[in-house]
Amino acid sequence: MLGKILKNFDNPNMKSISGMDATFLYIESPTSPMHIGGVSVIEGDLKFETFRKIIMSRIHMIPKLRKRLIFAPMSIDYPYWVDDPNFDINLHLNHVALPKPGSWKELRKTASHIFSEPLDQSRPLWSFTFVEGLDNVPQVPKGSVAIISKVHHVAIDGMAGAGILSLIFDFSPEKNPIPEPKPFKPAPIPNELSVVMKSAMSFASNPLKLPKIVTQALSASVKTGMLTRVQKSELPIAPFTAPPTLLNGIVSPRRMWNAAILDLARVKKLKNLMGTTLNDVILAFCAGALRKYLLEKNRLPHKPLVAMVPISTRTKAEANDVDNQISSMLIQIATNVEDPIERLETIHENTVRGKTYQNAMGAKTLANMAEAVPFGVANQAARLYSRFQVSSMHKPVFNVTITNVPGPPMPLYINGHKLLSVMGMAPVLDGMGLIITIFSYDGLLFISSTSDANSMPDIDDFTRYIREEANILEAAILKKGKKKRAKAKPKKAKSDALFAHFKKEIKAAAKYIKPNNGVFQFHVTGTVESFWQVNLTKSPGSVIKRKAKNPDATFTISDEHLMKIGAGKMSLQAAFIQGRLKIDGDSARAMKLGAIISKLPKFTK
Repeated sequence: MLGKILKNFDNPNMKSISGMDATFLYIESPTSPMHIGGVSVIEGDLKFETFRKIIMSRIHMIPKLRKRLIFAPMSIDYPYWVDDPNFDINLHLNHVALPKPGSWKELRKTASHIFSEPLDQSRPLWSFTFVEGLDNVPQVPKGSVAIISKVHHVAIDGMAGAGILSLIFDFSPEKNPIPEPKPFKPAPIPNELSVVMKSAMSFASNPLKLPKIVTQALSASVKTGMLTRVQKSELPIAPFTAPPTLLNGIVSPRRMWNAAILDLARVKKLKNLMGTTLNDVILAFCAGALRKYLLEKNRLPHKPLVAMVPISTRTKAEANDVDNQISSMLIQIATNVEDPIERLETIHENTVRGKTYQNAMGAKTLANMAEAVPFGVANQAARLYSRFQVSSMHKPVFNVTITNVPGPPMPLYINGHKLLSVMGMAPVLDGMGLIITIFSYDGLLFISSTSDANSMPDIDDFTRYIREEANILEAAILKKGKKKRAKAKPKKAKSDALFAHFKKEIKAAAKYIKPNNGVFQFHVTGTVESFWQVNLTKSPGSVIKRKAKNPDATFTISDEHLMKIGAGKMSLQAAFIQGRLKIDGDSARAMKLGAIISKLPKFTK
């Protein structure tokens, strides 16, 4: 009955922000504006008026750019997005000229200054600054321009931020006529009664929100606890266990920003040679730079630094949603390891362990915990945390944030002018004075660092160290590769002996094999590639070294990790969760094979 009454007061123009979105509002402070942004360099003399017309003609594609926030009385609920009846695009587009001589130094300083200024919460939360006069930037034609963008984190996350590129840029280098702007008919701003009624509807429609979220979290916690006991593996690093560093004090309102640009193909070659992920290699670059930076100041902790790595929880169905869809995991980045290859290998193992538990908990479950916190309580708590500088009274939650967002692999254009580079920016706050954003575009990798005048006043040195450490790691990996190639290539994979053991034991375990268990193929990767057919259609089964015709399921795994499974050091389930084992085909039959293998005696050399 109450729900029906409240429905009469529903206002379709009001959309509540999520608990995750609200986080970025209530942690904002005068020294920590919570916008994300970027610096895009565009080839040629694009005119400001042309840029303005393009934005006006496409702004309807992202409705949130013409919406502002209104707040519930006494913060009884999350704020709401509503149309801004006073929207004026000229308040969001700025036009400046770069000081002479128009070099990278002047562009970096201009961007740092713009990133220091907070957005006005009484208006739509974004701005674009059109910068002319890039006359002396290496590999950039004289007279080119840049766009410095800012959008409040309450409106978008990094993945959605990359999607905003579609508002400005096209795939075609052709100059096409710019269509007229679509008319904007904003709904009136709701009054306080409407806001209170909308909040009441929210509580009435979902009174069990908190119990549901807590139940999901407890269930996921039990799941991760079981994983720990079954796999006998360590839990990932916990919050508040990171060592104190120069980067984890009270931040200044003045932002410091710079970026390193690397060749993406060279970085991908390194991850292929080492059998890691691209993100692992990038984390190793950053870890090496942090180690060098802190060593030079005699402030490198004995314990490894901890990075917070955001993870997108965005599903395919949410691909076009600009709301925040993120969770995170904490990774020790081996800054206590001197050897660059050993550092990369340690980071790889740490990220695998972090992903294992992230998958067990469920990134959505972690992200949904924000929904359980009342906005007013969290808002006041965040203000008190900032006002009394509580971050200086405890160990850091983590030391640095490193976020990686893949961009388009092909070139983009605006009115015939090519986009040359896209470099990111993200907010810092007390206790978390450095964030590194990684963005890939058109064969290049942009590693952009944002800090403040207290935490890292010499950010230019740190940016140079990222490039230097990339070169050092590359040289070490290539040298290691040459040594490997110099050795005689083995004729057989190590796992050949494992399959001989499997062949012997499976005959002794014929009682476990039921008719029509299936035909399976093992594709073993590594120094020597091999294929094995395991036929369990009838007892006692057969194991033959060859490709299987029409297998029910194919297991793809490296020689190294297959040997660990055979020795009982890793289960098939753990290998699958960690991404070390890929299964294609009938998953139910594959699980049956896994059950049979688990009953066989372990392989010993």
